Amino acid sequence: FMARMETLSRDIKSQRISRDYLVCADVDIVFHSPVGVEILGDLAATIHPWFYRTGRHEFTYERRTTSQAYIPMDEGDFYYQANFFAGTLQEIYWLTKACDEAIKIDDSRGIEARFQDESHFNKYLLYHKPTRVLSLEYIWNMNLGKPSEIKSVRVIHG
Repeated sequence: FMARMETLSRDIKSQRISRDYLVCADVDIVFHSPVGVEILGDLAATIHPWFYRTGRHEFTYERRTTSQAYIPMDEGDFYYQANFFAGTLQEIYWLTKACDEAIKIDDSRGIEARFQDESHFNKYLLYHKPTRVLSLEYIWNMNLGKPSEIKSVRVIHG
């Protein structure tokens, strides 16, 4: 499984990362237009572009009750993409630590959540709401075209 949650929580705890604010982005993210302080908040998350026009019944949450990432069918506001998020060092530590612990519990039981760490990320955000939800311009996938709602694509994935 992917180890970004473990790496981030470990490095924050050991003070290898010592900043007030941390922006986490996958290596294949492309910053297409300026991104500035507008993304700052205690915890900022991006809505997954494939699911912004769908209802929760279509979200690809983990639905197996045996997984720590399990989210019931009648819960959930958004489906977040885990490849671009930000927050205070303390908030990112709590998020990554919780996800890492849940991933390890699943792993010890021979379970891998449907979308690995992203499933655990969504479970965490269900009960610890982000203080800032970033619009689609902050994590668009150009394979989807460009809807009229997006005035400027700032961050591209895929």
